[in-house]
Amino acid sequence: MNLLEAMRIYVRVVERGSISGAARDLDIGQPAVSERIERLEKYLGCRLLLRNARAFKCTPEGTIFHERSKAVLGAVEQAVAEVSNDEQAMKGAIRIAAPHCFGETLLPEGVKRIRESYPRIDIELVLNDKVTDLVTEGVDISFRLGQLGDGAYIAWPLGDIERVLVASPDYLSRSDAIDDLADVSRHNLIRVKGAFDADLLPICRDGALIDSVPVQTIIKTTHWRPMYELVLAGLGLGVLEAPAVKDALATGELVRVLPQYEVPALALNLLIQPQRPIALRVRKVVDTLRSYISEALNP
Repeated sequence: MNLLEAMRIYVRVVERGSISGAARDLDIGQPAVSERIERLEKYLGCRLLLRNARAFKCTPEGTIFHERSKAVLGAVEQAVAEVSNDEQAMKGAIRIAAPHCFGETLLPEGVKRIRESYPRIDIELVLNDKVTDLVTEGVDISFRLGQLGDGAYIAWPLGDIERVLVASPDYLSRSDAIDDLADVSRHNLIRVKGAFDADLLPICRDGALIDSVPVQTIIKTTHWRPMYELVLAGLGLGVLEAPAVKDALATGELVRVLPQYEVPALALNLLIQPQRPIALRVRKVVDTLRSYISEALNP
């Protein structure tokens, strides 16, 4: 039995919380994963997992073995990196998680730069507006907008993603004038579910919060792209991340509403798993992404 391979599979199963999820991550069949775990338990002479039809949990021995296996696998990867040339160390897969809008507008150029610099690294993008737990989702790098929240991670602040209140010229020409904040309340708002759920729009001036304006939500979506298209089509106002509307603002397809005010920006952080040492390929990819994002946010 290849003990290191079995340990890697076992760690993935525990952290993913399911055999099927681990099988997808590792690109092997679910029966093969189950068989490797059974062989590992037979080899060790103890049960690692207590399983039923729907779930499993680690035995006390399984918890200890998971922790020790992670340390061993990290040490093996570090040892290989230290004695191998960069070409050997800079290959493998990197799983990157990001929110939808950021992941669809800014991140592709970052991925392009990774591939140009490290062509032997394979990239898997996981886009989700929900908070991604790096360990349970098997993610190497995660971008998080807003509050960091709880969890185990190493984080690097990258700056802020600006948000802008916009509308189409057609909508504004057909609607009541918007000359001040109070006027916003009389207009239709299209928003992503989870943003401004209290139907209050926070407003800043020069970076300081000055007001929360009541709004009339007429359409909620679960993805930023339909909101963007509906605002572009003239159905109402919308708050979008600045990178998503950069081109439309430049061409005049959209215009900023009350440009003397701002919607609070969202802090952007890059997170990795807290394990030490950090794999060389992860360190290099993190450096590439940090450099690119800094450049993109501060042109």
